[in-house]
Amino acid sequence: MSLEIKNLHAQIPGREILKGLNLTINPGEVHAIMGPNGSGKSTLSKVLCGHEDYEVTSGEVLLDGENILEMAVDARSRAGLFLAFQYPHEIPGVSNANFLRAALKARLPKGEDIDAVKFYKTMYARMDALEMDRSFTSRSVNEGFSGGEKKRNEILQLMMLEPKYAILDETDSGLDIDALKIVSRGVNAMRSENRGFLVITHYQRLLNYIQPDIVHVLKDGRIVKTGGKELSLELEERGYDWVTEEAVAA
Repeated sequence: MSLEIKNLHAQIPGREILKGLNLTINPGEVHAIMGPNGSGKSTLSKVLCGHEDYEVTSGEVLLDGENILEMAVDARSRAGLFLAFQYPHEIPGVSNANFLRAALKARLPKGEDIDAVKFYKTMYARMDALEMDRSFTSRSVNEGFSGGEKKRNEILQLMMLEPKYAILDETDSGLDIDALKIVSRGVNAMRSENRGFLVITHYQRLLNYIQPDIVHVLKDGRIVKTGGKELSLELEERGYDWVTEEAVAA
C-alpha cells in the first residue's frame, strides 16, 4: 500500500515540466518537497489531482496499486487523494457545511446518507481545534475569507474527509506565525500510521511545525537529492545551488 509515482513526465503546451519524477510515499510517512521557483513543485500537485491544463506524456501514479492517472478528478478524491491548494478557490453560494456534507456523502455507498448529528458534532470539534468561528459553517466556501482563514478551511476539509494521502501545496504561503502554528497543529492531528503526506514548501519554517520523515529537493522536474529533516536546514542555510552542483558532479 503506497502512493507511488513512477517516471512521471508532464507538460503544458510547448514546455515539459516534470521530466521523469520518481517518488514513493508509504502510509505513516510525511515527505517534504523543496526546490527553487519553477522546479515543478506545484505542477506535481496539480498533475496528481488531474488538473486539465497539464498533459501526462508518460509514467504512472499508483494509489494502493491502482493507476489514478486513468481516473477522473472526483474519482481520485474518492480513492483517497486530497489536495490543499496554494490558492484556495472561492465557491459562492455553497456553504461550508453543505460542501463538506456533499463531499462526505459522495464517499458513501449508494443510498446511504450522512448522520447529521454526528456530522455537526465532528465538524464543530475540528473547527474548534482550528480556532474557527462556528459562523463559518453557513458562509460560502472561502468567499470573503482572509488568506489565513482559507488555509484553515483547507485543513478543516482535510480533517473531515480523512484521506489516505494528503498533498499540501505551500500551505504556509501567506500565513503569519500564529496562523501557521494553528494550521500545523491541525495537520499534525491527522498524522497516523494509515495516512501519508506530501508537504510542498519553499521554506524550512513550515517544517519546524510539521516534522517530515523524508525531505526531497526538486530541480528541473526531477528529484535530485533526498535526505532527512537536516537536509531542509542545510537548504535554508546554503540555498539550492550546491545541490545542483553536487548532482552535476555525480
